[in-house]
Amino acid sequence: MRVLARWRLPAVAAIATVTAGTAAVWLVGGGSASAGTISGTFYKDPNSQVLRWLAANPNDSRAALIRDRIGSQPQGRWFTSPNTSTTTADVTAYVNGANAAGQIPLLVAYAIPNRDCGGASAGGTTDYPSYANWVRAFASGLGNRTAVVLLEPDSIALQTCLDSAGIAARNSALSGAITTIKQANPNAKVYLDAGHSAWNSAGDQANRLVAAGVRSADGFYSNVSNFRTTADEVSYGRNVLNAIGAANLHQVVDTSRNGKGPNGSQWCDPSGRGTGVAPTTSTGEATVDAFVWAKPPGEADGCAASAGTFSPDLAYQLALNGVVTSPPPTSSSPSSSPSASASPSRSPSSSPSSSPSSSPPPAGGCSVAYKVDSQWNNGFTATVTITNRGPAVNGWTLTFAFPGDQRISNAWNATATQSGTSVSVRDGGWNASIPTGGTVSFGFQATFSGSNGAASGFKLNGTVC
Repeated sequence: MRVLARWRLPAVAAIATVTAGTAAVWLVGGGSASAGTISGTFYKDPNSQVLRWLAANPNDSRAALIRDRIGSQPQGRWFTSPNTSTTTADVTAYVNGANAAGQIPLLVAYAIPNRDCGGASAGGTTDYPSYANWVRAFASGLGNRTAVVLLEPDSIALQTCLDSAGIAARNSALSGAITTIKQANPNAKVYLDAGHSAWNSAGDQANRLVAAGVRSADGFYSNVSNFRTTADEVSYGRNVLNAIGAANLHQVVDTSRNGKGPNGSQWCDPSGRGTGVAPTTSTGEATVDAFVWAKPPGEADGCAASAGTFSPDLAYQLALNGVVTSPPPTSSSPSSSPSASASPSRSPSSSPSSSPSSSPPPAGGCSVAYKVDSQWNNGFTATVTITNRGPAVNGWTLTFAFPGDQRISNAWNATATQSGTSVSVRDGGWNASIPTGGTVSFGFQATFSGSNGAASGFKLNGTVC
């Protein structure tokens, strides 16, 4: 499943603020208040990972906030298996559920050959004839009512692994997929991949979209699995549309994790991010058909947990940092946006000023579980879980040591610093308090050479665990 947030050039984050769960109507950068070409409510999939986690963990301390700010919102369903024998049935079941609820299904089709250019979300069908068969199977399940299809994330914005012949073959496959879907369900709305505002230039992206057949589609989508602000994406979309020169085409923006904008150049489960404006077809922008949650908040990019795995810690952080009610600043008003030197709140490179002072537990009042989640060549990710067995802790720092040449490159849910083999990890502010019997987890990505032995010598606020 494609879950990686695409990286590319960082841009200044304009912090857009809207209450998660509220379908706000915006006027961004001078757009009109008229709606796009889709009308209705998106479908909330009862089988989403977040709802399954909530059903299995009703007493978890994070559950209420995750339920209210994430579980309550409709999110996209990704169709990634190249198995045509099951694809039609899977699509049919999802679409029928949406139709029964009188809502709009949001489907992300993700099975093109050489998916993600062989990256962490590699896979898809083996060749283009197989892909054409897969698209037919996918389209056969769409029914005849309105359905929104985001066709093949990364397929157009990410082409660095393809030569000219490969790009031509992919463009032909995407163009054919649009035709197949439209023939199967004339009410289906199909959008192509436009990357995001800090990736390819608007002119370059417009040329790529035209070559892939966007004039036969309903438009394009941007920001899928990324963190760019809505104002930046809408402005970028207008520029792409102007470059294409087709008045009938529109844009869709993924707002699932963009409430705080990006965290510098970090693209893989960055800390301190928040959910954005709730999914809606009332965008206040004539050129924007919908704001959607294509990337389900809480599903990892591959750093905090295996790609596509639901992480309650990630979901809680996104929910906690979700935006609050007020119109977003426009891209044309840089004075209302934070400067390029401003650090996003709770970024790994800075400690939150609101963190409470540390209060050490008594000796023997804690335990630590250290787990390597995934490992490859010379890199790995790990999760550390602290259990407080003493009085409540209000602000914490955990220190430990590596046995060899392990170096932390990125941490989430906490701030990590390292000197030689010694590591110091401080709470993320929002998870500073650990009640008696409570737990808190953080994770990190690191490199290593030689063997990758487990860390040891854990001390919580200076006390040995």
